[in-house]
Amino acid sequence: MGREQWKKVLVGSAGNMVEWFDWFVYASFAAYFAGSFFPSSNPTAQLMNTAGIFAVGFFMRPVGGWLLGRVGDRKGRKAALTLTVTLMSASAVLIAVAPTYAVAGYGGAVVLLIARLLQGLSVGGEYAASATYLTEASSPEKRGFASSFQYVSMTAGQIVGLGLLILLQRMMSDEALHGWGWRIPFIIGALGAAVIFYLRRNMLETDVYEESADDDATVGGDDKGTLKALWAHKREAFLVIALTMGGTVAYYTYTTYLTKYLSNSAGLSKETATLVSFCALVVFACLQPVAGALSDRIGRRPLLITFAIGSTFLTVPIMTLLQHAGSFWPALGLSLLALVIVTGYTSINACVKAELFPTGIRALGVALPYAIANALFGGTAEYVALWFKDAGIESGYYWYVAGCAAVSLIVYLSMRETRDIDLNKVKTGDTATEPAKQAA
Repeated sequence: MGREQWKKVLVGSAGNMVEWFDWFVYASFAAYFAGSFFPSSNPTAQLMNTAGIFAVGFFMRPVGGWLLGRVGDRKGRKAALTLTVTLMSASAVLIAVAPTYAVAGYGGAVVLLIARLLQGLSVGGEYAASATYLTEASSPEKRGFASSFQYVSMTAGQIVGLGLLILLQRMMSDEALHGWGWRIPFIIGALGAAVIFYLRRNMLETDVYEESADDDATVGGDDKGTLKALWAHKREAFLVIALTMGGTVAYYTYTTYLTKYLSNSAGLSKETATLVSFCALVVFACLQPVAGALSDRIGRRPLLITFAIGSTFLTVPIMTLLQHAGSFWPALGLSLLALVIVTGYTSINACVKAELFPTGIRALGVALPYAIANALFGGTAEYVALWFKDAGIESGYYWYVAGCAAVSLIVYLSMRETRDIDLNKVKTGDTATEPAKQAA
């Protein structure tokens, strides 16, 4: 990739990192602030309440996907990316200043809920805007590699959040961290979002978007970014939902839920569980560009199929062994195995979805179906896991994750290859009806 393309990728990725830092620190610090907003009785019930609010944020993502996807298609990727970071900054400020249950009763939980709704709006548009931007900003033969930086930056946001948690755990007493220390990451997130707002105001638009014309290969005029235009690509939209299902459940299981699972179910201390997640995610982030570059050589489908097979048949054994890991190294090894499998999905899912749609509907086409899938499966993953645990049948969740992966496996086996699609010439039905092209 040229210097200008690298600049676009790096600016887009930096903003994505801050967005997902703000999104994930909620889950990372939930064990510390759960008691601040709900009555102290059952610790699992407190986590279920905070997980429920976490899930509510996902149900706003379809709204954010529609609203910001429309902005991205009609006003440009830059405009959508700038708006998403503004919403995220506002939500981080709200969480940072939210009153506790002791001060305002359930009023604090209401503020927390409003903040998560704003985060849902923001992230609902951020995923699609950044996926579209990174895919369009790269050269055709490097799309898999370039778009993999979306999950590098997403994971980097979580790594920074976990790193901050580890630092605070060592610098502050447990009492102070539960009392007020959990507010620190949200203050940092708000400040980081303000910096990214400035960078995104000065970022360059993608050449693909600027050069798109009103011809048979793209959606033009008043139809850009509309539900009417998306309906013309309904087959691709349903394909996005189906191919996302297994990947999003597995991803959130082994990232946002993993720390809680290791401490709440496997019996590891919070500090050890956090360190396991941190180390595993560092390796996971490094794997993304490698797998993305591999997809540029062999295609997207082989990686997706490998993920789905591994997740379908290995989830139950991995989760069962994790529950009895007992110490740092076994837990880290099993976590790494799980995340290596998930890499087959995370490294390339952004470009696969972007490659399904023409320029004039690409942002909305990725945003809305993906957000719906995340609301139904990704956002509820943690809550479903805790529900199974509270019901005394925790192993049922392992089978749930495996089942979702099995559904996506069927989709991956039947879908067409998208690697060699020309982004300026995607038409309705291209990826669904044309045979996969072979690499030159």
